[in-house]
Amino acid sequence: MSYESYLAISREDLLAKMAEQMSKKRLEHSLGVEAAAIRLAKRYGADETKAGLAGLLHDYAKEVSDEDFLALIDKYQLDSDLKNWGNNIWHGVVGIYKIKEDLELSDAEILHSIETHTVGSKEMSLLDKIIYVADYIEDGRDFPGVDEAREIATSSLDRAVAYETARTVAFLAQKAHPIYPQTIETYNAYISYLK
Repeated sequence: MSYESYLAISREDLLAKMAEQMSKKRLEHSLGVEAAAIRLAKRYGADETKAGLAGLLHDYAKEVSDEDFLALIDKYQLDSDLKNWGNNIWHGVVGIYKIKEDLELSDAEILHSIETHTVGSKEMSLLDKIIYVADYIEDGRDFPGVDEAREIATSSLDRAVAYETARTVAFLAQKAHPIYPQTIETYNAYISYLK
């Protein structure tokens, strides 16, 4: 898969750059999401190159320091409420600014799918859904419910988004963690697909 229509560097050089700034485990996960995203793109008729690149880059900023994220929030004058959250939110919502800076990626659809890959959105494009779902079901994932999520993803992306969001909300609620407002919006927008 070549990503040079979106990036100024080859996939090989991109992987080398990613390997310098993330753990081996995180890079393996990113490769797994790339593969899952391409499979889902084939199944649902999306652009496989965009899906692959978005999948590969979805966690590009996952291991960026909190200080760097806070600086990006200030630099780009993002909603100051973001400072009340943490890496689980930042690596997508703020991470896209790191991707723009480091890789000069400008494709709005790819960037949006990366931005929303952990929190979702009440209005998700086909690519948004693919990355959201691929991140959850990639082959390296092993947790209760992942096999059911994989099965659902073979027949309906909307049901897969609903299933994953419902499980995420329940998990966070059980641990008494705050839930990002956009995640609640995603839940409300998609939960009817499980009925």
